[in-house]
Amino acid sequence: MTAPHRIVNPESLPKPVGFAHAIVAAPGRTVYLGGQAALEADGFTVISGGLIEQFDRSLFFVVEALKAAGGSPEHLVSMLVFVTDAAEYRENMRSLGKIWRSHVGRHYPAMTLLQVGGLLYPELQVELLATAVIPD
Repeated sequence: MTAPHRIVNPESLPKPVGFAHAIVAAPGRTVYLGGQAALEADGFTVISGGLIEQFDRSLFFVVEALKAAGGSPEHLVSMLVFVTDAAEYRENMRSLGKIWRSHVGRHYPAMTLLQVGGLLYPELQVELLATAVIPD
């Protein structure tokens, strides 16, 4: 998968692992994706499972919403990852990386991980908020 956007990782910054320091977006249509969380079809029930399963479902929803807008994973330019337990996220980075690659491949947008006190429903452990630019 070749990204249409220019990835910028200056040597003067620490080596990025699983993210890009900066993305220079190609000209195109910007798509702001709503926060995606691991909910059942009713929109109220959190799926069973923990962080790994919730990350998988949330990322699937990000990609599906982007496809519905006419884009694909390589068009992602930015993502915020909200978690309720950053330590658990760090402990599971290898598994989460495999999930990432299964949905997005080896394209890594500019990303930030934020630990929050809670999400919409108490059982939620992760929510993903992304922006994409679909090239002209």
